[in-house]
Amino acid sequence: MFPIPENTDILLADAEKENLYLNLIEQINKDFNLANEGIDFPLSISPDELKIQLHEKIYRMIQYKFAEYLNLLYIIDVSEIEIKKLDGSDLVILAEQVAFLILKREWQKVWFRKNFK
Repeated sequence: MFPIPENTDILLADAEKENLYLNLIEQINKDFNLANEGIDFPLSISPDELKIQLHEKIYRMIQYKFAEYLNLLYIIDVSEIEIKKLDGSDLVILAEQVAFLILKREWQKVWFRKNFK
């Protein structure tokens, strides 16, 4: 069964442990590009840097490109129920939580692809 990570650090550690970290980066790049939100994380990016840059990208999208942000969530297939549970009173915290939901969904895609080929 899919192991649901509790936070971003655990998720990224699991991805590295299962040798799927590069696949995760590729999936993120692919889905952002499908949403016309050009992002190109290099495969050499560290987990900490990925976490920071993804958070910053989501923060900027919420602030300045809200329609594109919603489209991105749709393309990645982030749970609408989980998004609605978030408290949007602090944009920095909201962006961090959304970045985790994006990573969680992308990780789920990569993990299922590996384990159920």
